[in-house]
Amino acid sequence: MFDRVLIANRGEIAVRITRTLRRLSIESVAVFSDADADAVHVRGADISARLGPAEPAQSYLSIDRVIEAAVASGAQAVHPGYGFLAENAAFASACTDAGLVFVGPPADVIATMGDKVRAKAVVAAAGVAVVPGSEGHGLDDDQLARFATELGFPVLLKPSAGGGGKGMRVVTAAPELAEAIGAARREARAAFGDDTLLVERFVDSPRHIEIQVMADGDGRVVHLGERECSLQRRHQKIVEEAPSPALDPSTRAAMGDAAVAVARSCGYVGAGTVEFVVSSERPDDFFFMEMNTRLQVEHPVTEMIYGIDLVEAQLRVADGEALWFTQSDLVPRGHAVEARIYAEDPSTGFLPTGGTVLAVVEPDGQVGVRVDSALATGTVVGSDYDPMLAKVVAHGADRAQALERLDAALADTSVLGVTTNIGFLRDLLALPDVRAGRLDTGLVERTLGSLVPAESELSLPAVVAATLGRLRAPTTSTDPWELRTGWAQGGPRAMVCTVAARGHAPVTVVSRHTTTGWSMTIDGTPVAAGEVAPTDDAEFAVTVDGQPHTLRSAVDADGDWWWSSGGRVWVTRVAEPWESGPGTRTTVHRGPVVAPMPGTLTALLVAVGDPVVVGQALALVEAMKMEFTLRAPHDGVVAEVFGPSGRAVALGEAVLVVDPDPVHPDPVGADAVDDGPVDDGPVDASARG
Repeated sequence: MFDRVLIANRGEIAVRITRTLRRLSIESVAVFSDADADAVHVRGADISARLGPAEPAQSYLSIDRVIEAAVASGAQAVHPGYGFLAENAAFASACTDAGLVFVGPPADVIATMGDKVRAKAVVAAAGVAVVPGSEGHGLDDDQLARFATELGFPVLLKPSAGGGGKGMRVVTAAPELAEAIGAARREARAAFGDDTLLVERFVDSPRHIEIQVMADGDGRVVHLGERECSLQRRHQKIVEEAPSPALDPSTRAAMGDAAVAVARSCGYVGAGTVEFVVSSERPDDFFFMEMNTRLQVEHPVTEMIYGIDLVEAQLRVADGEALWFTQSDLVPRGHAVEARIYAEDPSTGFLPTGGTVLAVVEPDGQVGVRVDSALATGTVVGSDYDPMLAKVVAHGADRAQALERLDAALADTSVLGVTTNIGFLRDLLALPDVRAGRLDTGLVERTLGSLVPAESELSLPAVVAATLGRLRAPTTSTDPWELRTGWAQGGPRAMVCTVAARGHAPVTVVSRHTTTGWSMTIDGTPVAAGEVAPTDDAEFAVTVDGQPHTLRSAVDADGDWWWSSGGRVWVTRVAEPWESGPGTRTTVHRGPVVAPMPGTLTALLVAVGDPVVVGQALALVEAMKMEFTLRAPHDGVVAEVFGPSGRAVALGEAVLVVDPDPVHPDPVGADAVDDGPVDDGPVDASARG
């Protein structure tokens, strides 16, 4: 066996490969770009080597730099993981030329199966059914259009090179073809450097089912069952499971035999995946789609039901060993489901997000649960690489138990500082169609509008109460005037502030801390809030309307507070325009109402001289594609307006001024309480949402 292996990848797959190498007493060599210098996969390896700048072409996609790092480190083999150079025939050849073992199939096999046009021809010659579609290379736009018309709509345009759903377009009618072909070519050229397209019949309500194969250098080929990969967005998988709930034993056996035939047809060696498209109405009607000549992201579900470490199998085969198991030895046990955690926002159509991880909590010690992750506090999630952060996998005696364990594991997963899809995954797994196994590749898009966070899991009042609890948390100061507890010489005061939760309109909160808990109103609606207490430096226990909640928190550099509960995340900011004493006197700010963040003043709702009441909407500011309302900090009259609407405003810039109501001056008498000096500073009358 090898003594030292370089991992030509990053993130969670590099961490996962290192885990197997360590178990086999093989030294690991991590490579990194400047953006990943302190990444988890680098810290966990035995040796590390810098490749270059963050740009992938100058680091993880640079064949020369990866080969140089492998040779300089004394590695004997290179494991490519998935993505980057994993299915690059030139990279496999370069490894061989440099005297390194490439942990994967031969370069000519990668080239054949990586070209979807050639692959279909090879597979069809082996007697395996392929999706009806175009034939030949170099088809121009008119030829593609003619094939599409002959096949009948809808059709699927797809690049001949690459994968991951990039460049794929579903076309439902002839007038859409020209625009779709142009867009598909541009995306394929940008992603793979090759804009060759093919067109295939689009299978209505398709299921995406793939077969894991393993082959050694002596011609032995086995399959390790199937994986259901139909839950996708933008043609990319987000949830996978094994076995598929759609297949009966005879279809399962037929697909396994077909996958083995595909592997034999091209002289495959190592771990690979044969992907099929299957009709939801007729699961026994399946067609070869493509072959991935590498380890798959979703390989853990296969490992969990077969008990075989596929990375170890790859290494042993690459070292010249024969497979130590036969087809009859491979008996699946139970069911496994995997969910991919992405840095993306489902509410914006799954656009990638980013940021610095402020805190991360992953399920630990749960029965049947596995986490493949490279997350840590301080990890910077940027735009240079794929937004997948981690995978949570659960195994159970049956599908229902596996789904329940996965949901519980996701509920115990918290990533603060970066918007992720964890809450969305829990909602998706709870759908009746998903629970029943009624899956197809369009299910996520069809149901996206109904996949919203459940208020029972994390309610706005709970987040508000926790926010105020953090605001009033004990500090090192012992000066009662510096504590936000409502303390005053004349008795406890009500605290009035604005709490803005991202994705929600800012709310005005009036709260009073008592010996038995909190009295709180949100926009005038009473809320029964119990004691809010920190359980440790990052957690708060909150009871709202009789329901207990435990929320984890962290604060970012902008002063936003991130809250997580049940896998769901809220982001809040607080503005404190005033505090009210126990009497009738109000302490007010005599100063401008300012913009809570840089943006555009989209509307002025009042004019100079208008009387206003506390909490009244005064102006609208738009920022980060969200709208924020500036509200009156007290009763009064609009004294100045700094317009016009449509202008850009900076953080803290004055928008208008509200003078206190001269008809109701501060009272002087027996009930009045001296609450201290009046604050004449500016008012941040709203907060970032």
